[in-house]
Amino acid sequence: MTESIAPPTTQVESRNTRDLAKVAVSGWLGTAMEFMDFQLYSLAAAIVFNKIFFPDVSPVIGLIAAMATYGVGYVARLFGAIYFGRMGDRIGRKKVLYITIALMGASTTLIGVLPTYAMVGIWAPILLVALRLVQGFGAGAEIAGATVMLAEFASARRRGLISSLVCLGTNSGTLAASALWVILVSSLSQEQLLSWGWRIPFLASFVIMLFALWIRRSLKESPVFEQRADVVDGVALSKDEVAKRSAAAAPELAGTSTIEAALHQRKGKSFLIALGLRFGQAGNSGLVQTFLVGYLATVLLTDKGVGTNAILYGSLVGFVTIPLVGLLGDRFGRRPLYLTLSALTAVYAIPMMLMITSGNPAVITIAMVIGLNLGVLSLFSMESVTMAEFFGARTRFTQLALAKEIGGILATAIGPLLAATLTAVTGHWWPLAAMLIGYSLITLISAAVGPEVRGRDLVRLEDAV
Repeated sequence: MTESIAPPTTQVESRNTRDLAKVAVSGWLGTAMEFMDFQLYSLAAAIVFNKIFFPDVSPVIGLIAAMATYGVGYVARLFGAIYFGRMGDRIGRKKVLYITIALMGASTTLIGVLPTYAMVGIWAPILLVALRLVQGFGAGAEIAGATVMLAEFASARRRGLISSLVCLGTNSGTLAASALWVILVSSLSQEQLLSWGWRIPFLASFVIMLFALWIRRSLKESPVFEQRADVVDGVALSKDEVAKRSAAAAPELAGTSTIEAALHQRKGKSFLIALGLRFGQAGNSGLVQTFLVGYLATVLLTDKGVGTNAILYGSLVGFVTIPLVGLLGDRFGRRPLYLTLSALTAVYAIPMMLMITSGNPAVITIAMVIGLNLGVLSLFSMESVTMAEFFGARTRFTQLALAKEIGGILATAIGPLLAATLTAVTGHWWPLAAMLIGYSLITLISAAVGPEVRGRDLVRLEDAV
């Protein structure tokens, strides 16, 4: 039995610390931009979009409509994950990352120049939805591509720490978006914010896009992609091509090579476990980072700066939390960290909601900072490396992107809309606590049934299970 089906036609380029640094900066910038884009929109949806694009409805219905528009972007992300994921597995990671960041940056910038409902009527929300679709299509593979690149560049011993840099990008984007909104909300009057102030954050993302594009022009391809036995001249062979080359190289072994075995491995188990791991983080993120900010301002009638400030402080704390969790994952394994973090988040859900509904701004801030770091950022740090290790090299990009985006649609996109509906119907906070507990238990069960994948050889073509 042999792993080789054809002699390599090109020499695999050597990689050094500088190459890893470029990949880290590229992944950080791209992921920061993705999360800045989506956090800018989520905060805008919670604070002003219900007045700018949906002004002729009640505040509660306007919030639901704004959150629904927020969710549209996640549907587009699924199609982007499929399209660009396959492209990344077929022709390489770096080419896809260049395209995705251009799409994200352009669409986010254009949101900043959209006419409002008062200017063009129904065309305003239609154009907003169109740009959200383009933005989501590009974002569908951005964080997956950055995650794959960093994990495939990193050594097995420090893969958790290095991969967590992607999460620092998400944290940086959240921080930048939240900081911008804190400045705008605190320094502008309501009239100024609604007339022109809301445009500033979206237009500012253009600068980040230009810098990220410049960095990505000089990236080297993933060493794992180039070392794959099914990649010839920089392009992955199809199943038929693998079979033909294998038969031509060693007719007596045709159909028995480890490559062909990997291609015919029954898929699904690794994907379902990864989807469950994603579910808790994505659901918690949608509630803590998106819905609760609007809930505080429109339902609890708390000062609008409280929610944005809490996310800002939580993001700052995350710069310590994220790499620490990555290090702990390298030391103790992925599975124990997942079990511990998801269990603690489930236990914390009810106390967090009691603190949030207390009416005390300091207590609310502490509750959201802990919730963000425990139930969102910590799980994200683990997710980045664990998902990459779950999947084989041939379909890693596609499966990782799909697991992230399907989880996003089921939890992050639908979650805030469901939360808005349930709280409007019940007039109480308990549905939010129940949703947080449910999300966390799904992740807990997934971690319990999944294997330990710390240090797995990422060049292998088959999935972990």
